[in-house]
Amino acid sequence: MGVNQKKTIRLKEGFWTTDSEYAEPRLIGSKCNNCGEIFFPKKEKGWCIHCQQKALEDIILSSEGKIISFSVVMQQPGGGFYFGPVPYAYGQVDLPEGVRVITIFTAKDYNDLKVGRKAKLVIDKLCDDQDGNEIMTFKFSPLV
Repeated sequence: MGVNQKKTIRLKEGFWTTDSEYAEPRLIGSKCNNCGEIFFPKKEKGWCIHCQQKALEDIILSSEGKIISFSVVMQQPGGGFYFGPVPYAYGQVDLPEGVRVITIFTAKDYNDLKVGRKAKLVIDKLCDDQDGNEIMTFKFSPLV
């Protein structure tokens, strides 16, 4: 009888790349070649919702940004959409490309989260699925 091996599964394909071309993981966005608008996550169909043109291409976004807002959640939210540990922090990070990313934060001490502080992209476990596999997602970690 074989032993079940835990798998590591991405929350969603296409959110980030771990391509060896980059020293660290990077988010994947879309940029409109017509109006210059940048989106995250990338738009799958290639249509720009800003100028209504089919002119999007995939781009690699910066791995560091600035914390714009955050909140620490102290109890499991209802609705069955979050199965990770509690408490957790989530909020927004502005990337240099002009994209605002909604994210979960990793922090050993939530006092390290400060508006205006730099944060770095990390790939981290979100939760385990019903089969015990690890579901991985992108998060940002405050730089202290």
